[in-house]
Amino acid sequence: MKKKAGLTSNRKLDHIRICLEKNVESSYTGFEDIQFIHNALPEVDLDAIKMESEFLGHKFSAPIMVASMTGGHPETTRINRNIALAIQNLGLGMGVGSQRAAIEDSSQKESFTVVREHAPDAFIYANVGMPQVREFGAEFVEKAVGMIDADAVAIHLNFLQEAIQPEGDVESSGCISTIEKVVGILDVPVIVKETGSGISRETAMILQEIGVSAIDVGGKGGTSWAGVEVFRSPENSIQKELGVQFWDWGIPTALTVIESSEFLPTIATGGIRTGIDVAKSIAIGADMAGVALPVLKAAATDHKAVERVLNTFILGLKTVMFLTGCRELIQLRNVSLLVSGMLKDFLEERGVDIKKFVRGR
Repeated sequence: MKKKAGLTSNRKLDHIRICLEKNVESSYTGFEDIQFIHNALPEVDLDAIKMESEFLGHKFSAPIMVASMTGGHPETTRINRNIALAIQNLGLGMGVGSQRAAIEDSSQKESFTVVREHAPDAFIYANVGMPQVREFGAEFVEKAVGMIDADAVAIHLNFLQEAIQPEGDVESSGCISTIEKVVGILDVPVIVKETGSGISRETAMILQEIGVSAIDVGGKGGTSWAGVEVFRSPENSIQKELGVQFWDWGIPTALTVIESSEFLPTIATGGIRTGIDVAKSIAIGADMAGVALPVLKAAATDHKAVERVLNTFILGLKTVMFLTGCRELIQLRNVSLLVSGMLKDFLEERGVDIKKFVRGR
């Protein structure tokens, strides 16, 4: 187990280094094809705008979380500490990276427990991979939750990445029934999270039926984990070639937000790069937005750098609300949008009524 844990831990560090040093983003979130209608007379004072939100019973100062990224190696402890300090100070929330390494090797726990230590009042969700949940069941999930006194837990789906990795776990039969069993046993909300390929309407419907509490869409347009594996794979290997071929595989974030939010509370992740993207996410149905890569780069410095990045997102969202005449977040759901290009084509192909976006709801 120690040897296996060491491999897991080193892989986590590889992922962080690659994300910090290489361009691993995929193309097209769908937000490129959404535009707000500017309100030249907004009739609201900027300082009067309220961005407070509630998600899974927890209050946030704004509908923003730091998406799951890291943990499981001593060098990631500082990153998670900096993120935790920032979200505690700003009244936001965060998820931790996959806790597999710390469950396999208790010496890695500090890289995760540091989060609750420095963010005692914040919303924090645990994170476990579907292959491990499938193999070890609810007990594995409960260990992850208990490790950080989590308010919720995400079961992440990364089967594209698993298919590209030489060491990947590509057995997926029985996952639906496994999630259903975990939901029935755990006493915290269960979030199902994709990691870059998105969740379709059909999958969201299944997740609703088996009692999942929320969806983190993890749509295409942010970090490509197939792309990350390109940089981990040996030269001239089949894995490297596959990583290139599947670099842009998945459902664009905007489309998966629209489809998933029909069924469950939704976190928009996957290429959220500005407060404008956060506002677009809320406008098309998301309850929260999760930010990863921009925060990771700041967290490698200090918590003040993380706070600066997150404050930029918050002010960006607030500015959109001001320029569209929205005093409260819920009003973003009623603003008119311009929807064009590939996103419009995708929505029409999937049978979504475009009029509810272009005319307001």
